Amino acid sequence: MGLYCMVATVPLSGAILLGIVALLVGAGACYGLSLLLGQSRYRAAQMAAERLLNETKEKSENIVKAARLEAKEEAIRLKEELESEASAARTELKETERRLTKREDNLEKKLDALSAQERSLQSQEQRLKDREEKLTAKDEELSDILGQQRDQLLRISGMGVEEAKELLLSRIEQEVEHEAATIVENAISNAKETAEEKSREIILTAVQRYAAEHTSDHTVSAVDIPSDDMKGRVIGREGRNIRAFEKATGVDVIVDDTPGVVVVSAFDPVRREVARLSMEKLIQDGRIHPARIEEIVEQTRHEVEKQIVEIGKKAGMEANVGGLHRKQIDLLGRLNFRTSYGQNVLRHSIEVAYLCQIMADELGLDGTIARRCGLLHDIGKAVDHEVEGGHPEIGADICKRFNERPEVLNAIAGHHGDIPATSPYTPLVAAADAISASRPGGRRESLERYIKRLEALESIANEFEGVKQSYAIQAGREVRVIVDANRVDDCMAMKIARDIAKRIEVEMTYPGEVKVTLLREVRAIEFAR
Repeated sequence: MGLYCMVATVPLSGAILLGIVALLVGAGACYGLSLLLGQSRYRAAQMAAERLLNETKEKSENIVKAARLEAKEEAIRLKEELESEASAARTELKETERRLTKREDNLEKKLDALSAQERSLQSQEQRLKDREEKLTAKDEELSDILGQQRDQLLRISGMGVEEAKELLLSRIEQEVEHEAATIVENAISNAKETAEEKSREIILTAVQRYAAEHTSDHTVSAVDIPSDDMKGRVIGREGRNIRAFEKATGVDVIVDDTPGVVVVSAFDPVRREVARLSMEKLIQDGRIHPARIEEIVEQTRHEVEKQIVEIGKKAGMEANVGGLHRKQIDLLGRLNFRTSYGQNVLRHSIEVAYLCQIMADELGLDGTIARRCGLLHDIGKAVDHEVEGGHPEIGADICKRFNERPEVLNAIAGHHGDIPATSPYTPLVAAADAISASRPGGRRESLERYIKRLEALESIANEFEGVKQSYAIQAGREVRVIVDANRVDDCMAMKIARDIAKRIEVEMTYPGEVKVTLLREVRAIEFAR
């Protein structure tokens, strides 16, 4: 404001000068101001740099301190590890030193023992040398004595050396032959005793290990009738119902005065079973006329056929026999309706299969083949009423069609001794068959029939000349025969026993086998008076 006033009052040239001066002053002021600002910025930057440098120095000092601490800790740790390793090494060295010291002591003891043993051996060797020298002297002396004796014996006997040698060898040969015969006889006797004992043990083991049913199944052919009125309906008007039933089933129906029972009779067990079941269904249904009879019989026949197949499959599974043909399974199922002396043939076959396996395992044979032989051995009984021939032959022919093994075929055909046994399984099946048939509770037999069989056994034995008494024992499985020792010698006794056994085989029918034991006893009796 003051400058402006001054410019206004000054002349123009002076004003210009004043303007220039003012500009110069302003420029100087601006320059000074810029210098001041630059210095302040410089000082600020310098202060920031100093501050940053101080922080960097401080951080670097901290890092150095931390590194020094870590280095000290690492050094301490390494020192501790080295000390522990050195301690372990010292301990191990001490233990090694102790073991070496102990081993050194043991070696010294062993060395002392070996030294003592060596001295003992040297002394024994010396004694043996002395004894050997004495024995050599005695041997020479003995040779001289034997030479003198031999010369003296030759002079006395008048025999040469070769003659004496031959005589001595012949005597030795006779003695050796006698001893060899005695040894052979003892070996044979021991073998027989061992074989009998072993076979008895195997059979007893097989019987004890197999838990069989004690009582046998039995096919029932009697049908219960609720009332006599139902019996009349079974007969039908003028007997048309009963005739239709007999024609459809192929059985004979016996309706007598026995109250509450109608008897179905047929030789074929399966047919009889179909008739029995059909009769029970008709009685339960109440509608009895020819058309209904044919329908029920046909339905029952199909049911029984299915039941037969199921029974055959179960039998194969129970006996653990696989690979059976469909026809073989059907025949096994039919055996369930067949009995022999009251014993169910299918249960008997399964029992024989188990017994065969047990005995085969004891003898080191194949238990699988033995089971198959035992299960199929009586398969011919399913059709023996339809086919001519014995059941072993029929069964073998049937199984031959289904490519059974030769061992199985021979066991089926030969288990009753009809053909020679060609495999070890055949006598096994025969033995198991006899065990199953003759064991207690295996087969039913009436008292009257049982007594007649015992009497027949005794009567056959009593018919032979020289027999004094005979007794049937062991439930008819053995006959004890006592003969007169004055009339029968040992050779005749053997012949009589064999003849009695042959007569029993020819004239009697029995399960298992019958043993004939003949006793010939000489009694010398005298009285001292």
